[in-house]
Amino acid sequence: MLLDSHTHMDMPEFDDDRDAVLQRARESGVAAIITIGIDVASSEAAIALAEKHSDVYATVGIHPHDASKVTEADTARLEDLARHPKIVAVGEIGLDFYRNRSSKESQVDSFKRQLEIASKAGLPVVIHSRNARDEVFDILKDWVDGLKIEDRPVGVLHCFSGDADLGRKYIDMGFLLSFAGPVTYPKSAAANVAKEIPLDKMLIETDCPFLTPQAHRGKRNEPSYVSYIAAKIAEMKGMSPESVAEITSANAIRLFRLPIKQGVEG
Repeated sequence: MLLDSHTHMDMPEFDDDRDAVLQRARESGVAAIITIGIDVASSEAAIALAEKHSDVYATVGIHPHDASKVTEADTARLEDLARHPKIVAVGEIGLDFYRNRSSKESQVDSFKRQLEIASKAGLPVVIHSRNARDEVFDILKDWVDGLKIEDRPVGVLHCFSGDADLGRKYIDMGFLLSFAGPVTYPKSAAANVAKEIPLDKMLIETDCPFLTPQAHRGKRNEPSYVSYIAAKIAEMKGMSPESVAEITSANAIRLFRLPIKQGVEG
């Protein structure tokens, strides 16, 4: 059983064949898909898709690119959406100081506000971090220190791009690390990091329609391709793809509290 822990299935790239894409994923052994909100509209669309398909779950959040546009009404709407029964996390949230499409100040403010929403809702978080290593780490450390942590992960670093030392610090804090198509690319730094990270602290994702695995690079990505990430990680760790699929699926089920017990213990 495979789980794709991070997709953007509401995006227009899937408007012409969304149902067919989801069916291909099922036929490839993908038992569940998390579709990620990046603003209020996409969060609402993610919920609508999750309501339509029993094997699709959703998150709500505002991406750091849009932080400067966030209004009080947006924040209130996210709080409301976070209570929906098919919402499994708050995200994709964080900081992006690479493109700087929003000011650093607005990004930090939006990030902290959404962490508060997650705390109130009792939800894990899906974190975006790009060129903001220290800032994201410090904010998350303060947030985790204020939580009453249960014996479960508190969130995931989506498409983790840090080094293994940083990864271990996040793991110690209670986070999982997720790896996507870049682990399949030639001379991939992400692959070297994934090799060092314990499998029981790892998720796999496609981030579709982006970051297509090497075998289909140049084409649109889709959830069925998560099997390529599982196979690459299995190759690096000297184990079977089935074992990688089983363990990473169990991790996702635990993080997102998914009502799935087929072949793994939820």
